[in-house]
Amino acid sequence: MTEESTLAKHHQATQNEKLVIAASSLGTVFEWYDFYLYGLLATFISKVFFAGVNETTGFILALGAFAAGFAVRPFGAIVFGRIGDMVGRKNTFLVTMGIMGLSTFVVGLLPGYEAWGIASPAILVVLRLLQGLALGGEYGGAATYVAEHAPNNKRGLYTSFIQITATFGLFAALLVVLGFRTWLGEEAFAAWGWRLPFLISIILLGVSMWIRMQLSESPVFQKMKDEGTTSKAPLTEAFGRWANLKFVLICLFGAGMGQAVVWYGGQFYAQFFLEKTMKVDGATTNVLIATALLLGMPFFVFWGWLSDKIGRKFIILGGCALAALTYFPAFHALAGATNPALVAAQASAPVTVHADPATCAFQFDPIGKQTFDRTGCDVAKSWLARNGINYVNVEVPAGTSTKVSVGANELIFRDLGGDPAQTIAALAKSDQERLKAVAVAAGYPAKADKAAINKPLAIAILFYLVLLVTMVYGPIAAMLVELFPSRIRYTSMSLPYHIANGWFGGFLPTTAFAMVAARGDIYFGLWYPVIIAAITVVIGLLFLPETFKRNIDD
Repeated sequence: MTEESTLAKHHQATQNEKLVIAASSLGTVFEWYDFYLYGLLATFISKVFFAGVNETTGFILALGAFAAGFAVRPFGAIVFGRIGDMVGRKNTFLVTMGIMGLSTFVVGLLPGYEAWGIASPAILVVLRLLQGLALGGEYGGAATYVAEHAPNNKRGLYTSFIQITATFGLFAALLVVLGFRTWLGEEAFAAWGWRLPFLISIILLGVSMWIRMQLSESPVFQKMKDEGTTSKAPLTEAFGRWANLKFVLICLFGAGMGQAVVWYGGQFYAQFFLEKTMKVDGATTNVLIATALLLGMPFFVFWGWLSDKIGRKFIILGGCALAALTYFPAFHALAGATNPALVAAQASAPVTVHADPATCAFQFDPIGKQTFDRTGCDVAKSWLARNGINYVNVEVPAGTSTKVSVGANELIFRDLGGDPAQTIAALAKSDQERLKAVAVAAGYPAKADKAAINKPLAIAILFYLVLLVTMVYGPIAAMLVELFPSRIRYTSMSLPYHIANGWFGGFLPTTAFAMVAARGDIYFGLWYPVIIAAITVVIGLLFLPETFKRNIDD
């Protein structure tokens, strides 16, 4: 072979590798864009599709529907992982992309609760389930496809471009949402403009499908197919044999679940915390998050590259350990940077609810029948939860009226259960207006003052949270691929990844906000990611193998 032909072949291989990375990554960006639009627009979706319940419950239900898409991701991993190991990587993720794109487009057309009643949120949940199934098949296919094209010493680097797609998809969704909000104005965007980011996804679907159709099958899978060594029963081989199942479990508990809560804690929970708890306006929240994401995105590639040099394990576990140790101080600092008036009021005029626990309901009503206005405790706590105000619970003897202390001021809330419904509603509103007046007088702001936000500090803290995301997420695709044999790789890696990210991560915002609503402490929900991340560090250190020097072509 001449030198010229060798160089030409090398150039063609390089071009092919670039096409593989670009096409796989672009398609995956589109799927993440679709999937995360819902999370970014949860506030608007709760008002349109869950209008039959109170505001706090509506928002938690909207987050619950968001989480429903995550709940079925493992089932998508099983269905499409099996197909991917039997039929091929390429065609499988073409199907998943089509399902995702069409489901997203239909959300933009779906009438709200006022027009279609209960059918509206029911259809919304079905669409979210379809999105979840599609995403369950997409990620494993794209990561496996790229990894099987990569040289053994650059697998972390190559797959890091797939890892960046999730954050880049979120960043793209943020930019689109921010662009429409700025162009239309908040009033028009809230009324109908929020649908536009969903509708334009049909264009992105067409472009992404066309690009991916230019790709050929993975060389590793094509070799197995030519030799007749593809798996005939990937589910049985992956999960029915302990030799492989033990690595599925180690992957889930010793890497995946910690990675998941850090990923969703550092991006989605941070966004919800700013908008719903700190009362920062949506546009400013989007700008802060988008800036931090833009600064942080190159580090996905950095950690992927570094993991090719020093290994995957300790980078991933290091990110989990830092999150467990620093989440509480980081979110306290974020509160001080974005709503200093609220933090000052909490310090100078702390709120205490003195009540008989028997008169206090859990501030979450999944069926919309609870009005939280029958007891003084419910009237007070529903207003506090809705306004993101920290409070401490103090138990009092049965029969004692509920008392709310705001600094030195005290308010008595009587139980209203024996009054007519209209009277109850009026009295509850009157009591809450009294509480509002006292809270405002004590310095509690109705919303964050944009002029008082320390934007450089807020962005720095958010960047730190994103940096932890890049540590745990950048190298993990390479590790997942390297843990399992080629013939059952798609199936084996997809299930633990999507159980971790679909369940442990996807339910984080809903679980954390429900914990906050139940406890009254706006930071209490952070215990969820902190404990999960800490458990992952312990299990990972004990059982997770290092994989970065493995040959995956066999």
